[in-house]
Amino acid sequence: MAHEAIHTDANDPLNITNPEHSQHHIVTPLQYTYVFGTLLLFTGITVVAAYIPFGIFNPVIALGIACFKACIVVLFFMHVAYQSRLIKLTIGAGFFMFLVLVAMTMSDYISRSWGLW
Repeated sequence: MAHEAIHTDANDPLNITNPEHSQHHIVTPLQYTYVFGTLLLFTGITVVAAYIPFGIFNPVIALGIACFKACIVVLFFMHVAYQSRLIKLTIGAGFFMFLVLVAMTMSDYISRSWGLW
């Protein structure tokens, strides 16, 4: 009896203790079609943006579109959108760390005196 009480939803409504026992989310083929269409649309936007001269903002725009597409893939194809807040926090920390590393690399690159040494 006591063993059954451990796994009931009344004791752990958010299923934090045993997240592997949570209910599985069913994703419909229509939802995958929407995600696929969004990825194709933003791939087309990337191609169009490559031919428009934005000056120094070309890499910024390309990386912005790529990050958006990566978020769509992580959220829907990797099912992070349906996971616990702990999983979402872990994924968010990974993205934050990536942004910190890119910012540090760019600050080092910009601060150098190219050709003056």
